Amino acid sequence: MRRRTPIAGLALALFAAVTATLAGAPATAAPMAVAPAAAPLAAAPALAAAAPDISVTNVQAHLTQLNSIATSNGGTRRAGSAGYTASVSYVKSKLQAAGYTVTEQTCTSCTYPASNLIAEWPQGPADQVIMFGAHLDSVAAGPGINDNGSGSATLLENALVLAQQNPTMTQRVRFAWWNGEEQGLQGSKFYVNSLSATQKGYIKAYYNFDMVASPNGGYFINRVTSTTAAPLKAYWDSFGLQPEENTEGQGRSDDYSFANAGIPTSGYAAGASYTKTSAQASKWGGTAGAAYDSCYHKSCDTTANINATILDRSADGVAYTIWQLAVGGGTGGCTAGQLIGNSSFDSGTAPWTATSGVITNSQGQPARTGSYKAWLDGYGTSHTDTLSQSVTLPAGCSSYTLSFWLHIDTAETTTSTAYDKLTLQVGSTTLATYSNLNAATGYTQRTFNLASYAGQTVTLKWTGVEDSLLQTSFVIDDVTLQVA
Repeated sequence: MRRRTPIAGLALALFAAVTATLAGAPATAAPMAVAPAAAPLAAAPALAAAAPDISVTNVQAHLTQLNSIATSNGGTRRAGSAGYTASVSYVKSKLQAAGYTVTEQTCTSCTYPASNLIAEWPQGPADQVIMFGAHLDSVAAGPGINDNGSGSATLLENALVLAQQNPTMTQRVRFAWWNGEEQGLQGSKFYVNSLSATQKGYIKAYYNFDMVASPNGGYFINRVTSTTAAPLKAYWDSFGLQPEENTEGQGRSDDYSFANAGIPTSGYAAGASYTKTSAQASKWGGTAGAAYDSCYHKSCDTTANINATILDRSADGVAYTIWQLAVGGGTGGCTAGQLIGNSSFDSGTAPWTATSGVITNSQGQPARTGSYKAWLDGYGTSHTDTLSQSVTLPAGCSSYTLSFWLHIDTAETTTSTAYDKLTLQVGSTTLATYSNLNAATGYTQRTFNLASYAGQTVTLKWTGVEDSLLQTSFVIDDVTLQVA
């Protein structure tokens, strides 16, 4: 994870984790020392029965190789260094042997030009991609085993297990290991900028894993309430872990490059230099008042700087997510839940896409709950506002209920002509149209059955169009899409 830098408007959460093991590492290495695990918790139920158990011993073996590579190359795997090149070679050789389509992309605009490593499992529809990434570089000061060998090794072992199991795929899975994250997310920015609009549209979700084994760590998820985060959260919820939003990582890792391109993102993290609270220590174990990782960006970030329990649960959560989203048969049934992220608009704008100013806490129109709502139109001039969010509806559920609360306020006096209109679309299909003729005091709940879209990723879109005279305000709040 790169250091926090003052960037205006930074509001997206960090998601990072990828696997890495490095070529040219010594054949033998000292046994890995493991930091104390968090307080023991009940074993997970059979939530991920269809997903494989990822061996934390194998993940640790990759970390040992990464540490050895750094030791053989001046104690670092910094982008562009010999240690980084050896890391790319090791990961690449493992993936090629497993049957992946592997590409090295040289980041020519990076401070230290070197390769991003992209590996795609050649099954599943090429226009339906679920992507998993982590940065492979360390800082110059140390070997970077938690930051970010932990994410890199987690993804590498997941990729190898996917190839070994060779299941039927319903989505295409792509893994990435990034160059130059520590210099400002340079490798992932270069990759995203190299994609055409069509290629970006193929990527339905990006999951980032950055520091997933912090020795005094916690259980953090980027955009924890979003639809994209749902499978990651479901796995950790099965342990009763009560994961929290990764506020420390907002805008600081490679998920930010994808989020800026409009691609839904999430990911696991265990914390960096921030301090663990007493409440967090009570539910997760560890030491209150101490940093999640006291070796963050230091030479002591070695194999001794790893919490094996968090690493294990992160690796298995990745496997659960892959099987849930991309493997035929998945969990064998419906994963019930609420699919809309930031449903009351009180957590910023993500994952919504909206015309500037639509998501607002302006007092001109009250929210139904909280302080924020989506306020479309209300200008009294020719104007169009939009609000949208893409969601993936799981197959196999018995009910798919879209609900939102709508308040319509108008200055139009006619009782017969719809001058100003709000339409709701699912994809290219119009579900409903409202107008100034539907104005009423307070909010009214609107409900729709979306069962016909089961198993699909669709975009829900509200469009408000106002004519040149007399305002009509369409105010939306508390949007939910409940599947059961």
